[in-house]
Amino acid sequence: MSSTITAICTAQGNGAISMIRVSGPEAYDIVGKIFRPLNVSLDFVADAQKNHFYNGYIINSDGETLDRVVVLTYRAPNSYTGEDTVEISCHASIYIQHQILKLLISNGAVPAEPGEFTRRAFVNKKMDLSQAEAVADLIASKSKADHQIAINQMRGGITQEIKRLRDLLLKFTSLMELELDFSEEDVEFADRTQLNDILTETDGYLTRLIDSFNYGNAIKNGVPVAICGQPNAGKSTLLNALLNDERAIVSDIPGTTRDILEDTIIIKGVTYRLIDTAGIRETDDRIESLGIDRAKSAMQKARIVILLLDAQFGLQKQIDDVLPKDLDSDVVAVVNKCDVADVDVSALSDFKKVIKISAKNRTNIQELTDILASLASSDYQAGDVILTNIRHLDIFTKARESLRRGHQALRDGLSGEFVSQDIREVLRYFADITGDEITTDEVLGNIFKNFCIGK
Repeated sequence: MSSTITAICTAQGNGAISMIRVSGPEAYDIVGKIFRPLNVSLDFVADAQKNHFYNGYIINSDGETLDRVVVLTYRAPNSYTGEDTVEISCHASIYIQHQILKLLISNGAVPAEPGEFTRRAFVNKKMDLSQAEAVADLIASKSKADHQIAINQMRGGITQEIKRLRDLLLKFTSLMELELDFSEEDVEFADRTQLNDILTETDGYLTRLIDSFNYGNAIKNGVPVAICGQPNAGKSTLLNALLNDERAIVSDIPGTTRDILEDTIIIKGVTYRLIDTAGIRETDDRIESLGIDRAKSAMQKARIVILLLDAQFGLQKQIDDVLPKDLDSDVVAVVNKCDVADVDVSALSDFKKVIKISAKNRTNIQELTDILASLASSDYQAGDVILTNIRHLDIFTKARESLRRGHQALRDGLSGEFVSQDIREVLRYFADITGDEITTDEVLGNIFKNFCIGK
């Protein structure tokens, strides 16, 4: 890439310091035209060393001092992009930032597109494609769990395992293709038993990755928790208690909540999307009916459903009226208003978790959050590779389909040519994950278009 790009890399707003990045073959020449080091004897373009900080001033086209800055230098290939790179730390005045950016552009730099610095890092082999995509996830992470998944992928969690399996599959498919040159001699170079074990191992790995997507997607976007029940069960009061804030309007009038109300909390490093829904009952009110339909839809989509039951009324009837028969979500039976009515919960033994609370008095709310945390946990350990990217899910699903066709061909005793063809297809899918064979600007543009400018 022959152009030299630049962008403001820090978010706009009040702050002390902002950073402007310049990357490309002319980075030092362009910065050298506007930067005057405090050490006046230093020729910045010729003498600046890699990985050094330099204090100095930014001078505008009229020779006036715009700001005192700190400049950090990198020399190719030892930079984020793999190119010569200069980072200017200036005061975070919007005026100063934009004036420096204008000076850089007027002296030959080109405004960077969204994700262009990371794209150059990929093109220059500083990271593979899965690592580059993890950069965007890392920037967008909102919780500890979300951050851990992104940082593990950025360190090459997916890449390392794919490389190991790829090398094994490539070795055997090469041997099977070699057999074709000796087809008349009827010899086998590839050990079919060993190949069967490798295909089984690869299938297990792909299946675990594919199965991890539901968990990873919930962590990335927040675990959806639907709070459902009949009118006046205390759903909005419970939402306020969990958020420790008066987020929802609370009223004794049935049917107050007529639409979905949503907010998030973080419990033990995991984000939860709490969804307050309309009370479910028979009604002729068209607006309330729409809210009830949305409540039922929220239950079907939620990973966890809090079934809020009013201790003052029959529990079984409330369950029959509210809970769908075909619900796949984890259901927590929460008996509310235990401060005004005591109730025997032994009849609720079919539910995974049961708890009595007073949302109004915030009794046992901490215990309820502990239950939510236990339901959102999984068998995945810190450091495990977990999918959060829909592109990866699609590719790994197709790779498993090809792998299973090849595995079946092997078990059926078909010619190595057929087995090899399917394994080669798996290898191509692996390359789509890491970007080893991706060359089209259209594919790369689609991946990097959602990055922020400056990254």
